[in-house]
Amino acid sequence: MALIPAPALLLLAVSRWQQFKRAFFDETFTGIHQLSWFDWALLAPYFTLLIILSIYGLHRYVVVRTYFKHRQKLPQGPSGRFEQLPPVTIQLPIYNERYVVERLIDEVLKIDYPRELLQVQVLDDSTDDTHPFTEALVARRQALGFPIEYHHRPNREGFKAGALQAGLKTATGEFIAIFDADFVPPPDFLLRTVHFFTDPRIGLVQTRWSYFNRDYSVLTEVEAMILDGHFVLEQGARCGRGLFFNFNGTAGILRQSMIEDAGGWQHDTLVEDCDLSYRAQLKGWKFVYLPALDCPSELPVEMHGFQMQQSRWAKGLTQCARKLLPVILRARIPWRHKLEAFCHLTPNISYPFIMVVWALMLPVMIVRFYVGWLQMLLVDLPLIVACFISIGVFYVAAQRELDPRGWKRSLFLLPALMAAGMALTVINTRGVLEALLGSPNEWSRTAKYAIAGRHHQPLTAKYRRRSGWLPWIELAVGTYFLGMVAFSIETYNFFALPFLLLAVTGYFWAGLATLFQEYRDRRQASRRRRLELETAR
Repeated sequence: MALIPAPALLLLAVSRWQQFKRAFFDETFTGIHQLSWFDWALLAPYFTLLIILSIYGLHRYVVVRTYFKHRQKLPQGPSGRFEQLPPVTIQLPIYNERYVVERLIDEVLKIDYPRELLQVQVLDDSTDDTHPFTEALVARRQALGFPIEYHHRPNREGFKAGALQAGLKTATGEFIAIFDADFVPPPDFLLRTVHFFTDPRIGLVQTRWSYFNRDYSVLTEVEAMILDGHFVLEQGARCGRGLFFNFNGTAGILRQSMIEDAGGWQHDTLVEDCDLSYRAQLKGWKFVYLPALDCPSELPVEMHGFQMQQSRWAKGLTQCARKLLPVILRARIPWRHKLEAFCHLTPNISYPFIMVVWALMLPVMIVRFYVGWLQMLLVDLPLIVACFISIGVFYVAAQRELDPRGWKRSLFLLPALMAAGMALTVINTRGVLEALLGSPNEWSRTAKYAIAGRHHQPLTAKYRRRSGWLPWIELAVGTYFLGMVAFSIETYNFFALPFLLLAVTGYFWAGLATLFQEYRDRRQASRRRRLELETAR
């Protein structure tokens, strides 16, 4: 075979490129010219919303970069130590937590700290048999000499924020540690956190959450990855960079004078922890995040429980954005603080946007079929990199940082994580719209069962909320995406198939898992009734 001279090869390559360019742009402009006003009315909002979503996706890359650039600045230890340990109050807010409250109390009483300097407040708003059960538990431990006391409110005014604020009236500690009912604090928790407060500017020390039932199922593994992304990268990046970050409502210790200076616990949002955090930092208080100290907790093991928890956080964070963003943007703080606060408080607005994109997707696919998929790829590819590939980069980076040896499993869990995230769009959209419309708050607790590891026993239906219309809407949306899968195959648009199949998987997973759980609950209830009748006979 004769060799082609280099100049001739270069001329041939240039000629081929010019031919491709002419054909490519001629086809592109011809396709665009054929679009009607109706086509543009579909394409314009569709791509506008995708660009907005891609901005939040790009922020994930910024968080990852910020974390790795500033992780060395995360505090490794306190700058000083108290010669005489200060008094500490531990608050345990609970509401109908019959299955986990005994574990919580017993583990808290194992915390290593002088008894004469410790006060444990059980703040019980329960309306079921948790109330007498917990009261008896506390009485028995008081008799053994533990510094624990029981408080029960006749009403739930202000929900958790109201209980915490009521507890402060009798709190004797200079510092307040808070643990939710599903947490198990390590014995050295106070001794590893309290000395940070030798710096009078420090108002909070937040520790990292870990999960003793993360291996229960694929769902709990996905939940753990989602939370790890927040605790490893987001909290680490913000603390390391010196930006504002939030108290997570539990597994942290706060200076009581800081709480009072910031205006106390307020219950006009469902995220009283985030609300207090920003109010305090705007007043100049400094926060510390300790990723090296983890506090084990229990993840929701049911799909609907996971969805309700995420929806409550989405609604609360949006409420917090409405309340505080005007104050933050007017405050005399660096623009980086304002920008990061905006990105932190507003990401859930993406859920209504995603629902609109979902609704437009099929007609847009039909319109774009006549324009040509190759040309639109120039627009799609950057948006896909920003919106979706950023998710993989973000959560895999968090797992690699947390577990350098076992992080590769997260690669196999990424499709499940993305599918579960898509399945949150319906319920989180409702939460965000309720926040924007000022709907009254309703505290929806997340059922916990004291489950650890892979323990697949049937779960009692107690504390489980009925899903109502949600799973049926999810199945309907999943069917809609199934239709788009068929259309994509028919039009040879195979590029869209991975995304569409993830959406189908996520919605059918969420809807069918919830319906199956409720069907099993009905069968168990029916079996119990039959046994009761047979016993009565």
